[in-house]
Amino acid sequence: MSPDALKQTIGSGLLSFPVTDFNNDGSFNADSYSSRLEWLAPFGASALFAAGGTGEFFSLDFNDYSQVVKTAVDTCRGEVPIIAGAGGSLPCAIAQAQEAQRVGAQGILLLPHYLTEASQQGLINYVSSVCDAIDIGVIVYNRNVCQLTATSLEILAERCPNLIGFKDGLGQIEPMVTIRRRLGDRLSYLGGLPTAEVYAAAYKAIGVPVYSSAVFNFIPATAMKFYNALASGDTATTEHLIDTFFLPLLEIRNQCPGYAVSIVKAGAKIIGRDAGPVRAPLTDLKNDEMDKLAALIDKLEA
Repeated sequence: MSPDALKQTIGSGLLSFPVTDFNNDGSFNADSYSSRLEWLAPFGASALFAAGGTGEFFSLDFNDYSQVVKTAVDTCRGEVPIIAGAGGSLPCAIAQAQEAQRVGAQGILLLPHYLTEASQQGLINYVSSVCDAIDIGVIVYNRNVCQLTATSLEILAERCPNLIGFKDGLGQIEPMVTIRRRLGDRLSYLGGLPTAEVYAAAYKAIGVPVYSSAVFNFIPATAMKFYNALASGDTATTEHLIDTFFLPLLEIRNQCPGYAVSIVKAGAKIIGRDAGPVRAPLTDLKNDEMDKLAALIDKLEA
């Protein structure tokens, strides 16, 4: 898939990032992961992020990473494009991006470099170095220590033809509006805040109608229902789901740092599609929190 084709694809519908399946000893479970993707693919996401944030990218070594992305590509070939996470130090990010391209991923979600702050020129150098190292499309994830300005993105858009997307995980309206107005249709724009459905209407209003859904992992039909209602202007449906499901979900998620990932694996376990434990430094939900989430899912299904 060409970068331009990927740009059109990611701007056309809901995206999601599957959890990564681990055995009880923490090793990657390729069979379970493949089965998960086979189940999720027909629900209609426009693309899936393999080894992304919810896929615990930050806890994978290079061998894990290669296996996760290859399994995703092999499983979803011909059904749904796979975009692989990459990030960390520049040599690691380049190596991951090149490996993802080698095993057949259609694009890269470039995650932050982590830990240290950086100048805008440093961020430009980082993003452009990864883009230059591969031929497939790149989506940059604006979050934490990677906070690109509109001016920096204009430079990158001119310098890197395969930079095709911008995913915002900051939730700062003024910079996002500035970026959207100044870059126009040069990029596809994605909402990337945790539990994105809560922010989806606000982002749509400023020209960012597409987002990635975490709950797609365990209630994919409802995730698609919400997205389609948002796209069609069915506020009765979106507001009902926010009030009855998403806001109560946030109450559980906010109990502990890292639960934005852990609660997704918990949901998968509750519906009978266990992805195994999270890896340290994350922690799994406590039993009483699992019970609350199970009751919330049961109420939704009812």
